[in-house]
Amino acid sequence: MGTGVIGAGWAVRVLARGHDVVAWDPGEGAETRLRSAIERAWPSAADLGLFPDADPDSLRWASSAQEVAASADFVQESAPEVESLKRSLLAEVDAAADPSTPIASSSSGLLPSKLAEPLAHPERLVIGHPFNPVYLLPLVEVVRGEATSDETLAAALEHYDDLVMHPLVVREEIEGYLSDRLQEALWRENLHLVNDGVATTAELDDAIVYGPGLRWAAMGTNLTFHLAGGDGGMRHMLRQFGPALALPWTRLEAPELTPELIEAMAAGCEDQAGPRSIAELERLRDDSLLAVMRALRPSGLGAGRLMAEREARILVAANAQHRQWSPSSKVAAPLDLYSTVVMPDWVDYNGHMTEWAFLTAFGWAADALFRYIGIDEAYRAAGHSYYTVETHLTHLREASVGEPLRITTQVLGSDAKRLHIFHAMYRCDGHRHDHDEHQHHEHDHSERQHDEMLCVGEQMLVHVDTAAGRSAPLAEGPAAAVAAITAAHASMPTPPQAGSRMALLPT
Repeated sequence: MGTGVIGAGWAVRVLARGHDVVAWDPGEGAETRLRSAIERAWPSAADLGLFPDADPDSLRWASSAQEVAASADFVQESAPEVESLKRSLLAEVDAAADPSTPIASSSSGLLPSKLAEPLAHPERLVIGHPFNPVYLLPLVEVVRGEATSDETLAAALEHYDDLVMHPLVVREEIEGYLSDRLQEALWRENLHLVNDGVATTAELDDAIVYGPGLRWAAMGTNLTFHLAGGDGGMRHMLRQFGPALALPWTRLEAPELTPELIEAMAAGCEDQAGPRSIAELERLRDDSLLAVMRALRPSGLGAGRLMAEREARILVAANAQHRQWSPSSKVAAPLDLYSTVVMPDWVDYNGHMTEWAFLTAFGWAADALFRYIGIDEAYRAAGHSYYTVETHLTHLREASVGEPLRITTQVLGSDAKRLHIFHAMYRCDGHRHDHDEHQHHEHDHSERQHDEMLCVGEQMLVHVDTAAGRSAPLAEGPAAAVAAITAAHASMPTPPQAGSRMALLPT
């Protein structure tokens, strides 16, 4: 009931779970707007994952709130945040629904006991406060009122768990609940800083997006500050930084830092940490931060933009060390242009590097080759690039997180438009190579001969005019480089995996 932004988000989440939805809203054109909102959000819900029977058409529009109430196994009210309006609507629902049907309000701060006052069955009302977009964000704060029964609370928790959400029970009935109170404190300070001319809205958003916001995604405020105390954890952190609470850093007054408060904070964080050491938590934090920043990379937002820029600068710097190809260059056979380590988000549930990650690593090796021959940002901006048209991978060994890798590249053949290359990935033997220092340096032969081959990748690339959308000859500079590399690699033996096909051979 109520199909604005929040109500529509609930509808998408429930439909994606494979359940039916009965909806109503008194606004003119509300049904059309809801169906349009579901259509817009469905691709994102599908990316999150759809359950069997998930169908955006499993929606029935009702003619009244009473019809919804009489039809539903679980009622989610999402009317505007006006107490009198919600009380009136909830009373109508309470009168029409079966007494055993739980009713949840999407209120973002109102007290459930006040909302339940006009109900004949106040025991079946609970707060279920979600976060926008509801169809993606898993948090739902569950707040019981004075009359809310244990059965209703249990039913609400079961329902939200069924939707694969994180139902967070707010232990005390308090205005604004938990998350909104934290957000409100930040929001009010934000308004003060803009009002005082201290910062712009963009500067304040950057202050979160590029720093604490990334940490909060995995650990929140308390566990993050627990790590800030080093081996001493939250106790040391409060001893070191506690005096700053008396400084006028914010308009929000801090409580007195009593021994009891310090103990409550420290004990809570130690309970969160469990058996994990500070060092283990730091590793977990770092891995999580890298995963979040890499996830933002394709969108070009926040730290994701800087991740992409860093990757490009690393390759540029490496090329500067190794030098871009020139007519006087001595071409290595094979080329040894790219190295990396197995990233935390590259492994699957078995703890091994997953299939797409091998292709990702080979993709970066191809990018290093492109830069070596003169295909860089400026070349691509001018409207030309290589496109991959076929790739074959052969997996030989497993790789685990943190293991150092190097990739060699052999040119098997080329012409004006096509480039046939062969990558070989090795696990570096001996010690872990630094990613930056290792790139483009010659390996001592005695060290390289012990490197273990993990995977090979064969690729056919076609040079294209990106504006025209068709193949085109290489520009003069890159063409000369490709010809020189092809000639230098012509005497190399063809790898046994090259040109192979997949088949069941006769036994």
